[in-house]
Formats: sequence, structure tokens, C-alpha cells
Amino acid sequence: MFSKVKRLIQLIKSYEERFNKIDLNLGKIETRLNKSIDSDYINDYEFKVSSQWGEDGIIQYLINKINIKNTTFVEFGVEKYTESNTRFLLQNNNWNGLVLDGSSENISYIKNDPIYWKHNLKAEHAFLTAENINQIISSNGISGDIGLLSIDVDGNDYWLWEAINCISPNIVVIEFNSLFGKKEKVSVPYKSNFVWTNEHFSNLYWGASLSAMEYLGEKKGYSLVGINSVSSNAFFVKDELIGNVRKTNSKEAHSYSSFRQSRNEKGELTFLDINECLVLISDCTLQRVDTFEKFKVSELFGNLHGM
Repeated sequence: MFSKVKRLIQLIKSYEERFNKIDLNLGKIETRLNKSIDSDYINDYEFKVSSQWGEDGIIQYLINKINIKNTTFVEFGVEKYTESNTRFLLQNNNWNGLVLDGSSENISYIKNDPIYWKHNLKAEHAFLTAENINQIISSNGISGDIGLLSIDVDGNDYWLWEAINCISPNIVVIEFNSLFGKKEKVSVPYKSNFVWTNEHFSNLYWGASLSAMEYLGEKKGYSLVGINSVSSNAFFVKDELIGNVRKTNSKEAHSYSSFRQSRNEKGELTFLDINECLVLISDCTLQRVDTFEKFKVSELFGNLHGM
């Protein structure tokens, strides 16, 4: 019985490796085809290899448009790193970098993945806060100018990017909460131990609006160049490197995400629409990042129309 299970596991791993090779080779083809596209809109370049949505294609487009000298990345909130914004950079472009996650099990998985010895990758277990993020990155030998920073922690995303000053990424990819609309520069208030499920059972109360991310980007010297087509990640390029990459703004770029991840108190998906989601978190608190005023969600978004 044990030998049969072992052979089955080996067979599954063999198929996984084959599918990974197919995905990687298809990504290489997509990358070449993208070079023939004549468009200023980043969404026309989307394709998925290892990213959750079309981020791989957008990132390939951007790194071919701007002059990147240090091909190092930092990404956090990677889980097992099987689905991430930098894995294709690592495999296709031979970049190097650091990935961070709050689960020791996830980091152990990454270190046992063949990708860990095949490429120059560091993985570290850490629950990131505004107070420790710079020390953690610096202690891994990364500082100054780097190619790309990707942030996806479903919580303190805004506050972590605001706190980072030990690196100066050419490109920033950061998750935003489309539910918070295109007008208000708001985020969940900073809380060092923020975990979205603990804060509200719905998994809807996290992160910051696109307008808030744009506001922070401008303060740090970055321009918004677009969002992915499912409205989950925003892309920023350092002003001094942007060249002929098309700029946009949060009002023009924002759209509401089409995926429905609301949950009830049992953790079951409920598939609520935008208005219903806002009602569900109506008593939760948001903070304006420019004035630091705090409001209930219901005070800011009592009427969805005109957001």
C-alpha cells in the first residue's frame, strides 16, 4: 500500500513538472508575441503563467519599456510561491530576489520546491509590519535601487509601502481594494497585527483604495500606469524612468472587481454584489490617508452612486 501511494505521489509530481514546463514555454511565446503589439495600454499585454491573473504579461511589457539596471525583486504575501507576480521573472528572465510570507509552512514549501536551488531566490518567514519591514529586507542583503516590488498582504498594504525606505524599486505592483471606489483616498487604519479574517469575517475589509495608492505613489515619486483587467493590482513606475510608458490616474483607471469573494460567518462564499458588500462592512472604520480622519464605511459610501 505504501509503495503504491509513493508511486502515485511521484506520478503527480512528474505531471506537475510537465505542466510547469508547458506553462513556462507558453509564457516565453507570449512574451515574444507581445513585442509585436502596438498599444499604450498595459492591459493589451496581459497573460498568465505564474501570476494570479494577467500580471506576468504586464510586468514583461514594463521591464522591456524601462531601463532596469538591477534585476532584483522583493515580493511579500506569496503563500507557497506557486502563484505570484515574480516567479516568471525568476524563471524566464533569470532575475533574483526575496520572497516573504507570514506562514512558516509556506516558506518550508518554497525551500523544498526545485525552483529554490535552480534560481537565486531567498525565502523568509516573517509577519510584516511597518516597524520591521525595512530591517527584514536589509538583513537579506537587499537595498537601494531594485527592479520590482510586489505587495499583496490583504491588509496593511498601503502602510507597508509607505514605510519602506531601504529600497527604491523601479516598478511597484500593489494590491488595492476596488470596493472602496475611485474618489476616496482611504485605507484600513494601521494595525500591526492586522489579519483580514480576524478583522471581519467577510474578507472584504482590507487594504486601500486605488486613489490612496496613487496619492502615496505620487509622494514617493511614482506614476500610476494602470491596473490589471480584474481590478486587483495597480502598477506604478518611477517617474524618472517612465519614458514613453503611458500614465493614467485613479479616476480613469478604476473599475470594480468582477470576482466575488464575500463570505458569511461560516466562511462560505456568498457572492454579494458591490452594494451588498458595502452594507456588510458598513460599521467598519476607514481612514483618509491625506487627512488621517476616520469614518465608518457607511458614512463614506452610504450611497454607491457617484462614487
